[in-house]
Amino acid sequence: LGLGVAANDAEAVLRALSSIGLRYRAHDEAARSLARWMRGQPAVAQVLHPALEDSPGHAHWKALCGENGAAAGLFSVVIDARHTQQQVDAFCDGLRLFKLGYSWGGPMSLVVPYELASMRSQPPAHLRPGTLVRFSVGLEAVDDLRHDLQQAMERAFNVPLAG
Repeated sequence: LGLGVAANDAEAVLRALSSIGLRYRAHDEAARSLARWMRGQPAVAQVLHPALEDSPGHAHWKALCGENGAAAGLFSVVIDARHTQQQVDAFCDGLRLFKLGYSWGGPMSLVVPYELASMRSQPPAHLRPGTLVRFSVGLEAVDDLRHDLQQAMERAFNVPLAG
């Protein structure tokens, strides 16, 4: 394809391979914990994470990965439609540990809001009405990430939070 890989890029990949299992499990455990917590938040209409039984695609994930399979550090939420795109943007901007970005799977937690109406003529049938927000959970402490989500939701959505 004409792609070239620099020697320092190859070296970085080789150095990282020895710890990939540890990092993948840490991403997975943290994302599951945050996804379960987000299910109980009043601003959240739906949580999309393959390891959650009520998530679309769970049966397919379970068939491929089994009961103890990992699901990585990605999950999405649908913010309830009663909240505006501006509130969703304020939520994402108000996060301190989660940074805006698309580079999934790294050590830093990332978030990206999606305005599906501008991207698709019809939303996917499995999504509840609202605005999709995707998270890539990094290697920060889960309690710190939960606190970050909590403070941003309180300010942006002005709703009391659940546990």
